[in-house]
Amino acid sequence: MQVEANDAPSDETLMKRFASGDARAFELLYDRHEKPVWRFVLRSVKEPAIADDVTQELWFAVTRSATEYEATAKFRTWLFTMARNRVIDLARTSKSVVSIDDESDAAKSVVSELAADSRLGPLRQLESKDAARELLEAVEALPHDQRETFLLQAEGEMSIEEIAHATNVSFETAKSRLRYARSKLKALLSPVQGAAAVHAEATR
Repeated sequence: MQVEANDAPSDETLMKRFASGDARAFELLYDRHEKPVWRFVLRSVKEPAIADDVTQELWFAVTRSATEYEATAKFRTWLFTMARNRVIDLARTSKSVVSIDDESDAAKSVVSELAADSRLGPLRQLESKDAARELLEAVEALPHDQRETFLLQAEGEMSIEEIAHATNVSFETAKSRLRYARSKLKALLSPVQGAAAVHAEATR
C-alpha cells in the first residue's frame, strides 16, 4: 500500500513513530529504502546471497537502534552509512567476490539486476545484457572511492553533502570523486551510452 506523496511522513518521523511502537512506520521505511540499499550492497559485495545477509542484518540493526535514533542527519544518509560500514567490515574478513566475467548464476543475477531494475539514470533502460555487462565492467573499473561515491548518489539518491557526511570526507572531496567517476565512466563506456549515463547523473 502506497501513501500519497503529499501525505507521506518523513523518514525521520516514521523512525520516531517506530521507536514509539508503530510497526507500520517501520514497514513504510522498509518499502521506501529496501531496494536501493540492497542494490548498493550488491554492487559492493557482488554476491546476491551475501547482499541478502548484509541487508537483513542492516534492517535488524535499524530496529535495534530505533529508540536511540536521533535525526542529526537524514534517515537515508544514516541508513546508507550503516550499509557502507557493514560492507567495509565484510571486506576485511572475506575475499569472496563474483567475477564480472563469471558465467555463474550469481554473476548473471548481477547483470540481470542492473538491466532490469537499476536507478543509474538511463541504465535502467538497458535492454541488452551485453550493455548491462559493459556498464558493470565500467563501474567495477572505477577506483573504490569513486565507485562508492557514484553508487551512493545513484542508488541512495544522496546529495554531495550527504555523501561527504556518510564517507567522512569534505564536500569538495566528495564532489571531486563524483566528477572523476563520471568522467571515467564516460571514457570507459561506449560513446553514446557513456555520454547519456553521465549526463543523466550530472543533471540529477
